[in-house]
Amino acid sequence: MRTSRLEAFSDGVLAIIITIMVLELKVPEDHDLAGLLHTSGVGLLTYLLSFVYVSIYWNNHHHMFHLVRQVSGEVLWANLALLFCLSLLPFTTAWMDESTFEPTPVVVYGLNLLAAAIAYFVLQTVIIRQQGPESPLRQAVGADLKGKLSPVLNLAGILSALVIDRSGRIGVWIALACFVGTAIMWLIPDRRIDRVVRQHETVT
Repeated sequence: MRTSRLEAFSDGVLAIIITIMVLELKVPEDHDLAGLLHTSGVGLLTYLLSFVYVSIYWNNHHHMFHLVRQVSGEVLWANLALLFCLSLLPFTTAWMDESTFEPTPVVVYGLNLLAAAIAYFVLQTVIIRQQGPESPLRQAVGADLKGKLSPVLNLAGILSALVIDRSGRIGVWIALACFVGTAIMWLIPDRRIDRVVRQHETVT
């Protein structure tokens, strides 16, 4: 099976996820900046964080499937598992927002991010195994330091919110710093992947 249907379906799901998240934002009753900050300030921040995560996954997914010509049933199911994890982001984002960063919603949000990171790694691994020892995707990701570090940072954030200062907010702020730090890490461009994609397109 060619990748076009999988990519189109994935793009549609990610677009819907972003749409649902923005619809969760509350419209201020007052028509001034103070009303915006009071009603939607936290919501805009959590939306921004989740939007960045969805954008990162869309970008990486786009690059990944530039190096894939055919997909198997395993790839389809692994891709659906990733989309399932990402489809939970509107729910976990809204809960974290409405709770004003209570520890349990922050932990659940972190678990959502961790599950998505694992699902993406599984999808990547399945594709590499399908492509064989000369896998162009394996060449592109190399040691995959970002992919290995992301779950570690997510887990560190989850544990911080669980065990550090449960009656206060220190653990929660450490957790949020871990989640934001992971996003920032992925925003830094990896030129190696772009280079391999261009080489692969030239060859094919």
